[in-house]
Amino acid sequence: MNSIFIVIPILVVLMFGLGLSLNLSDFKTIAKKPAALILGLAGQLLLLPAIAFAIAETFDLPALFYIGVILIACCPGGSSSNVFSKIAGGNVALSITLTALSSIITMFTIPVVLQLALSRCSGFEAFGGINLPVGNLLVQNIVLMFVPILLGFLMMRLWPNAAKKTDKVISKIAFPALMLLAAIFFIQHHKTIAENILLLGAVILAMLILSIGLSSLLSRAIRLQARERKTIIIEVGMQNAAQAIAIASSPFIFNNSALAIPAIIYALLMNVVLLIYVAVIKKH
Repeated sequence: MNSIFIVIPILVVLMFGLGLSLNLSDFKTIAKKPAALILGLAGQLLLLPAIAFAIAETFDLPALFYIGVILIACCPGGSSSNVFSKIAGGNVALSITLTALSSIITMFTIPVVLQLALSRCSGFEAFGGINLPVGNLLVQNIVLMFVPILLGFLMMRLWPNAAKKTDKVISKIAFPALMLLAAIFFIQHHKTIAENILLLGAVILAMLILSIGLSSLLSRAIRLQARERKTIIIEVGMQNAAQAIAIASSPFIFNNSALAIPAIIYALLMNVVLLIYVAVIKKH
């Protein structure tokens, strides 16, 4: 079974759910005090790729995993981050705004970062060579991300009652859907994952700890309130694994599901690390 037929519906549903949660009043409120929003976007769009490149170089990753790790950092703003922000007592409106803006902006920044990664990475000949069809990537991002977000937003504006009911359903299935996606890829590539679990596990944990730690330090440096700090940490720490997997396995882009292996491990470890973080801050 081609896993792309599972990836695409899950990604579309998650992005549609994000559109349902958008509220123009939230944007206006946050725009009045933009420090947290600016820091969050800087963390997602600049800090994360920098961390990923540094880790990939430090661990001297094989070409396949090098690109896979960079791909994770290219796809911030997973929809689960909104749920985690709510549980942690963060600023949910800020979380949703960051997720929405980063999802739209990265439609155009992903090709730039991946081109840089490909230019710095050699060894793809062993996999038959990998090229980045930028046009196809932009079209896929627009179709699978921007259009569902827009449709969700329009549904909330036109049919708010139905939209709220739909949003509740999607919120409940978002996490299980992501875990199902990771499980399917895990089964398909269990041999490769087993052979590289120690290396990739260390890489992903380093990426998570650095992103959480640095975003926390930066949030404190500009003296954000506790609710905003929690949200920034979660938003920078959680990536859109479904989008990374979709780009890796899409027949229109890389068409190489093995590139999604780092994202699969990330999806599993990300939730463990963030659940521990939420448990710690809830305790204190």
